[in-house]
Amino acid sequence: MARQELARFLRDRRAALRPHEVGLPLAGTDRRTPGLRREEVADLAHMSADYYTRLEQARGPRPSARILESLSHALLLTDAERSHLFGLAGSSAPPGRSAVRRVRPHVARMLERLPGTGAIVTDASYGVVAWNPLTAALLGDLRGGSANLARRRFLGQRPAHESSSAEEFGHVVVARLRRAADRYPHDPRLTALLADLHAGSEEFRHIWQKRPVHAPGHRTKTIQHPEAGALRLNCDVLLVPEDDQEVVLITADAGSPSARALDRLAAHS
Repeated sequence: MARQELARFLRDRRAALRPHEVGLPLAGTDRRTPGLRREEVADLAHMSADYYTRLEQARGPRPSARILESLSHALLLTDAERSHLFGLAGSSAPPGRSAVRRVRPHVARMLERLPGTGAIVTDASYGVVAWNPLTAALLGDLRGGSANLARRRFLGQRPAHESSSAEEFGHVVVARLRRAADRYPHDPRLTALLADLHAGSEEFRHIWQKRPVHAPGHRTKTIQHPEAGALRLNCDVLLVPEDDQEVVLITADAGSPSARALDRLAAHS
């Protein structure tokens, strides 16, 4: 726990807020500075003024996740500031109520700057939130009902080509969906997805009972593409932890027949 940095951060955020931003009246108040008072922040965060004062003076105990969440709301912190607050207190910020289903603009722009590389971004429930043209050429239509890779894998909504890693990917999908179910128990779209998968796929139910564990990383697979033939591809995962999203980069070994096939697909995508 970085006590001094935590105290400084709380003081700075309190001083930057204006009373009207948190619904407090301006009339009839004697304010020497424009920021909020400690007592006001404590009241907004539903904690004692003494406890909050000790946090700002770097004298308080390590705050719980509940206290940190309350302070995040009281101080109107952005997602990045919320994560920073938890980090200063020596904790990891828990995810929000629902999976994030919008890609950050800088992540979307990165996908456009990867010539010869397929790139796709998925949310915590394997919904496709962004992709580049080469990925569409490799995987087929990624819109509408095909926009969730878990549905494509277990409910027959697959591209025309087959992959050597289909069985392994099934375990990867279930492991990630189990994590998502723990993190977002009240997400209605995730709940509906899991209900459909349980109802529609015996294979999914079987793997779900096994409780697979998988860490994102590097995989190699071969796909049978309807135009390019057999492609040996490398899949590397980059994490967007603040949104619980994954960016998968799809490449081929330099100079290989698969790399040349990717170049041809990229030129026509």
